[in-house]
Amino acid sequence: MHGNRKATPAVMKARSAATTAVIAATVLAGCERGSSHGPGDSPTGPGGCPAIQDRAETAVRQAERTDVPWSGPTGGPTAVPGKTLVYVAQTMTNPGVAGAANGVREAARVIGWNVRVIDGGGTPVGIQAAMSAALALRPSGIVIGGFDPNSTSRQVSQADKAGIPLIGWHAVAAPGPSRRPRLFTNVTTRVEDVAGISAQWIIAHSDGHAGVVLITDASIPFARNKSELIRKDLSTCSGVRLLSNENIPISDASSRIPREISSLLSRFGSTWTHSVAINDLYFADAAPAFRAAGKNGAGPPFNIGAGDGDPSAFQRINSEQYQAATVPEPLSLQGWQIVDEFNRAFSSRPASGYVAPVHITTADNSHGATTWDPSGYREAYRKIWGK
Repeated sequence: MHGNRKATPAVMKARSAATTAVIAATVLAGCERGSSHGPGDSPTGPGGCPAIQDRAETAVRQAERTDVPWSGPTGGPTAVPGKTLVYVAQTMTNPGVAGAANGVREAARVIGWNVRVIDGGGTPVGIQAAMSAALALRPSGIVIGGFDPNSTSRQVSQADKAGIPLIGWHAVAAPGPSRRPRLFTNVTTRVEDVAGISAQWIIAHSDGHAGVVLITDASIPFARNKSELIRKDLSTCSGVRLLSNENIPISDASSRIPREISSLLSRFGSTWTHSVAINDLYFADAAPAFRAAGKNGAGPPFNIGAGDGDPSAFQRINSEQYQAATVPEPLSLQGWQIVDEFNRAFSSRPASGYVAPVHITTADNSHGATTWDPSGYREAYRKIWGK
């Protein structure tokens, strides 16, 4: 399926057709990289990018491994009893936010804590109200679940004054502690790693020739930064052309994506060979539009989700239904890590510093799984907590 594996005849045929279409489109377009706002100023050519493609294939092979040993913490404070956490969710319709919340619940049951989830509904007003409600409960700690803490700066300041530690999940751009806004730590993979491997997968999978649609939610700083990094990484290969950069808020995906997919198919036709979205859920909403247009579920366009990896994404990948790959966050693991980080905060210990490595899931290596659930972390945290 990838450039680093022996492809099936069907995939080779699809690649050949897609490559021919991209080359033709590039020549007709005057060898310019386009976007949804018109042509850009970066030339592309039909020669691909052999050196960059080789490096991409090596990186993809490493990221596809499923036998990765546990590299997280093996020591830390034993379980502090009797704590209560509130998980404030950007929106529980975001599978990543919901998956991390479920991991927090699971880990809290083991360590013996209580958890309450408050859904912000995906709007600024709703998130601010959820944060205020969380503070009113006077919990031991609050999780900033997938939204910018600066959008609730008043409540963040109140939590700081009350001595309530805050831990983010995808709350700021980088993993680890944050001073402004003040977070004990932020749990996430490195956005540059996720963006890089997503772009490298497209380069490797397309043999350095692709017409790409990029989908993001510019209202979320984390997502906006991720999509900009993907754009830059794709631009390193001269045979890859960015056809369109679509800004579609996650909260509007179900209503807008089917219409946008139909429009993109009309505009770009067979020159559209690959898609990358900052969240897998876009492809759940895209599937009906692709199906209505008579597109084969196995692609093209070959779609990769640059983040989250919720069960529905795995199901689409396993059944080859309009998604070829995902760069899944280990959502359950990250929920357990959040609980462990709070335990460190309550014990006056520093954050662990752990950052999970990136992984790529395709039909070739999922083995029917519905989540990226690395072995070893539950046992590791149980041992740390004395559970």
